[in-house]
Amino acid sequence: MSRDHILVLNAGSSSIKFAQFCIGEPGSPPALTIDGQVDGIGGTVRFAAKDQTGAALPDPDDREFEPISDHRGALSLLLAWMDRHGSGGQLRAAGHRVVHGGGRFHEPVHVDPETLETLETFCHLAPHHQPHNVAAIRELMGQRPDLPQVACFDTAFHATQPTEAVRLPLPEEYWDKGLRRYGFHGLSYEYVTSAFPEKTGTPLPARTIIAHLGNGASMCAVKEGKSMATTMGFSTLDGLMMGTRCGTLDPGVLIYLMGSEGLDTDALEDLLYNRSGLLGASGISADMRVLLASNEPEAAEAVRQYCYRIEREIGSLAAAIGGVDALIFTGGIGENAASIRAAVLRGMAWLGFALDEAANEAGGARLTHKNAGPQAWVIDTDEQAVIARHCSRVLGL
Repeated sequence: MSRDHILVLNAGSSSIKFAQFCIGEPGSPPALTIDGQVDGIGGTVRFAAKDQTGAALPDPDDREFEPISDHRGALSLLLAWMDRHGSGGQLRAAGHRVVHGGGRFHEPVHVDPETLETLETFCHLAPHHQPHNVAAIRELMGQRPDLPQVACFDTAFHATQPTEAVRLPLPEEYWDKGLRRYGFHGLSYEYVTSAFPEKTGTPLPARTIIAHLGNGASMCAVKEGKSMATTMGFSTLDGLMMGTRCGTLDPGVLIYLMGSEGLDTDALEDLLYNRSGLLGASGISADMRVLLASNEPEAAEAVRQYCYRIEREIGSLAAAIGGVDALIFTGGIGENAASIRAAVLRGMAWLGFALDEAANEAGGARLTHKNAGPQAWVIDTDEQAVIARHCSRVLGL
């Protein structure tokens, strides 16, 4: 028997990742039935979807692949496809990944027109993400005005951080304007902390550091299940070296680039977001897989620098929570790059981590020798599942 379902959306500048979750029996979480992506918005559109077993699902009809220039066209394509190829039942709600909740939203929220207007005011805080998140909500509101929508925020998990962790050393007037450390990847951290007991058979340790390592990367210090510190701050540029983003950078470098190199804000933004990180350091690629497979010395040096930054931040985060009982790797690199995990854990041997080489090569979940100091683990993240659960809870589905 077909069940009603929830649509989960993660909208970017040229793509929309989507998933369909069937609403379960009372007390049961929604279950994934379809996972896919529409990308190439504004150019050559590509569509891919698979069911819960990983089997590919049919593409839309050729006539639907007319030029799609915006989220409106992409959502029209997606909704028409789901009407034909979805798992039956009624679409009851949509949940969205929204990067920024500002200083206002610390919990998922049912989106009404007033809330949507407020979310738009945060676009300047996350210009590479928020406008696209908001555009998808607005377009879906126009196409399915009776469909309830829930916004789930990447910043919300970090609302538990103390003032000293979020306050910037700037005059009061800038705090009043919203300049503070927010932190991101909160939906991933929320999933990992909640899933850890089931995945490992042990409670979440009191002092845990989570490394979300993907094209975008950050780390979070979690104490008793709550975020106490994180590497990303006011923007998604801060902290770790990433695929194309620089991570932590001396502000004096920016002053130099503006003064001596004549870079304006647009040029700086392009350099720091799109041409730095692994790509900038190696001159080869932003893709860790490419760099690990390369024999070029520049690739190896970029990888060493990447691991070094992770190790530095582990020390900082451990200080924020008074030590470390567990280190958890997640995200595309964290889940799949055994050599990166191994390099980091060898570098953190001084903290007591004892790498189990065979377990690490096998992919976990435990990466260190049991009963040999702090433990390291790998947990696959699932932000879509978190959004579906929040959507179900907020709307009482």
